Amino acid sequence: MRVIVVPEAEGTARARVLDDPGPPISVPDVAAWMAERQRDTDVRWIVPAADELCPTLLRAGVRLGRCHDLSLAEGILLAFEERPGRPRNLGAAYARTRGLPEPADPRPLIRTEQPALFEPDRGTAPPGADPLDAAVTVFADQERRIAKTAHPDRLRLLIAAESAGALAAAEMSHFGLPWRADIHTALLTDLLGPRPVPTARPAKLADLAERISTAFSGRPINPDHPPSIVRAFAREGIEIPSARAWVLKELDHPAVEPLLAYKELSRLYVAHGWSWLDSWVDNGRFRPEYVVGGVVSGRWATRGGAALQLPRTLRTAVRADPGWTLMVADASQLEPRVLGALSGDRRFAEVSESADLYTSLAADAFDGDRGRAKIAMLSAMYGGTSGEAGPLLAVLRKRFPQAVDYVEQAARAGEEGRVVRSRLGRTSPPPSDAWRELTSDPDETAERRGRQAAREWGRFTRNFVVQASAADWALTMLATLRRRLTTSAPDAQIVFFQHDEVIVHCPQATADVVAKEISESADQASALVFGDTPVRFPLIATSVDCYADAK
Repeated sequence: MRVIVVPEAEGTARARVLDDPGPPISVPDVAAWMAERQRDTDVRWIVPAADELCPTLLRAGVRLGRCHDLSLAEGILLAFEERPGRPRNLGAAYARTRGLPEPADPRPLIRTEQPALFEPDRGTAPPGADPLDAAVTVFADQERRIAKTAHPDRLRLLIAAESAGALAAAEMSHFGLPWRADIHTALLTDLLGPRPVPTARPAKLADLAERISTAFSGRPINPDHPPSIVRAFAREGIEIPSARAWVLKELDHPAVEPLLAYKELSRLYVAHGWSWLDSWVDNGRFRPEYVVGGVVSGRWATRGGAALQLPRTLRTAVRADPGWTLMVADASQLEPRVLGALSGDRRFAEVSESADLYTSLAADAFDGDRGRAKIAMLSAMYGGTSGEAGPLLAVLRKRFPQAVDYVEQAARAGEEGRVVRSRLGRTSPPPSDAWRELTSDPDETAERRGRQAAREWGRFTRNFVVQASAADWALTMLATLRRRLTTSAPDAQIVFFQHDEVIVHCPQATADVVAKEISESADQASALVFGDTPVRFPLIATSVDCYADAK
């Protein structure tokens, strides 16, 4: 059953059953009504934006089974139709069906703002249009546009997975990643010293800053200000282009060691110090705000909290609750395997049968040298040609011509200003007007710059087809896992997802069940996304009490 629900004020809503010609339904308590409906019937909910609806439902203990997120679907379709950057909210999508002005997407809420129970004014229908009627019209329009594509089943799968991802993201924020604030605090104190007063540096950073100044003949240097560091080295007769760590590592100077140490500790202090702990960890849970499809390739982003850049040092603070365990799984060498499945290269598929693809690749084509095999593979996917990358890529091209040709065709498409697509249809953004002007300028000097710009965009599209297809697989795996756990281990909670990694927090008694579901979700995702491919996508879960122990 397909049911469209448009939230209104104070937890109410209006709904329409698409398979029923009856009148719209007024819903006084949307959480209770949706829970009752899906308890009795297999419902696919159609909603303007799951990220706005789900938090209130979850606080009421309601988890949706399936949904079609009109906003996320509109974003995917606009990109597919090469109309990126257009607003994707319900009001804008409806306006496009009527040739009306398109209202801009609403500004995302930030943590300091207090949202209403529901906010029907955030991106609903244009003035004068009924939001429920608009949702019905937009859904029908999206179905029509999907059906017109060359592979509608793939695009439907992508939109279904993206919508399920929105449900999973809301649940991850609601449940939170288990986080021991006491362990985090002790770690900060050990590395940085006691918590400083506002505006002051922690003791160890202050000590390093003093050592840096001493290394520059006692002249005060602000290590937080890169131009100051560059000028300080210039006064010593050392010219450097920047104060980046990789530049400093090439220098022979007494300031280098304390500078590098300062940079590392300062990064921890600024990004994940005491202020971060105060802002993001509450009652033993870290609750980041995930942005589904926040990157053009389909990878997720976060709105604050830096959940996708957790330093390894802090993973020791991620601990399972007593009687529970963390099931941690990451897909081994996901992107090379995806390239094998995309290209249909049978020889490469044979290499992927190994749990460590790079070791198998090395034995097959690089005299057992795993490092050289990895360089060759990364060069193929990212367009590297400098140093030994070029000759190694030539070896890879000779051994696996189909795999290398797949990404090189994508690179040529980018160099010519064309879009490329992932396996399920996520579409790369077209180059800008400025890029097109530069690459078509007949002036000799501009022509050289144009060729360089074309090559750079080709490197982007070369990687896009692989990275975006990997995101297709990972999102489908997440959606599949979420659905399977609902039945087999309902107490299990997906609490973290990043590109090719997932963490499930579950009772220890269900660990074996969860491990099996994770592995089988990977197999099912492979079949859904790539069909009957011989390429293996192993996803093995490890049961740990502490996230740091899984690596």
